[in-house]
Amino acid sequence: MSVSSLDSGVLLLARGDEILTEQVAGVADRSTGVHCAPETRFQIASISKQMAAAAVLSLAERGVLSLSDPVVRWLPSPPPQWSGITLHHLLTHTSGLGHWEEYPAVDLVDPAEPDELLGLFAAVPPLFRPGAGWHYSSPGYVLLARTVERAADRPYAEFLAEEVFAPLGMTGSFAGAGDGRPDVAVGHEGGRPVPSWDLATVSMGAGDVWCTGTDLLTWLDVPRRGRLLAQASVTAMTAPHAPTGRPGEAYGYGFFVGPLAGRRALHHSGDNGGYKAFAAWLPDSDQRLVLLTNQAEVEPVTITSVLGPAEVR
Repeated sequence: MSVSSLDSGVLLLARGDEILTEQVAGVADRSTGVHCAPETRFQIASISKQMAAAAVLSLAERGVLSLSDPVVRWLPSPPPQWSGITLHHLLTHTSGLGHWEEYPAVDLVDPAEPDELLGLFAAVPPLFRPGAGWHYSSPGYVLLARTVERAADRPYAEFLAEEVFAPLGMTGSFAGAGDGRPDVAVGHEGGRPVPSWDLATVSMGAGDVWCTGTDLLTWLDVPRRGRLLAQASVTAMTAPHAPTGRPGEAYGYGFFVGPLAGRRALHHSGDNGGYKAFAAWLPDSDQRLVLLTNQAEVEPVTITSVLGPAEVR
């Protein structure tokens, strides 16, 4: 997909505080003909992991929990094989837990009772001992969201609304199901609406957040300007904790840290049923790039051409 061929969604590119590219195109819901607009909210899918990481770091700053806590401290009836997994392991995908394909009993569309979902995760043995490898794991971030709920003693979506989105002025953002909310884009594949993944339970913490393009651009000010979190937390969030196996790339807390279009970047993509998303900050040029679309066929990485050639230093 070239920049000129954005069919449905929002594309934003900023350098510093100046918006260089702003595109809003296409239809938010083909069944009604409602068009995408700046206030349209899209599922950001796995970029939601950054908000989960921020929630955990916020509670750590308050002394409510520690990143070295074993996750079993915060979960009801945890299996013994999780005893060595810490919150740090979950944040960096080094826990040994699998991704969705390792849990075929989990239906991403149908809601599940929280304890039932944890039981489905627990029924599959870890892939390796904690810290011994790297394997991308959305279920690990579901456990982090459950930890936030129990540590903060309130629903996860409520915590994000009050402690993450509101302080940043992200007024168009929320977590959980989009049913009944205004300005919500419907996911499409092959030109037709597709069922949304369950965001209230199954994908909570891993892919449950909706944002406008402007809100997601604002979100990138957390690493860029140190907003919301203390500097030590921002440093921990953006550190290259765990090599992913791709050249020069590591994982921080909710961010990939490594090269993008030939330059240093913090970035993440998202892929939920009928939605694709991408967000990146390139500190050397202070560029922020956001793509939100309700078309499953879009390959977000192709939009990096809008960044232009890397600067020679």
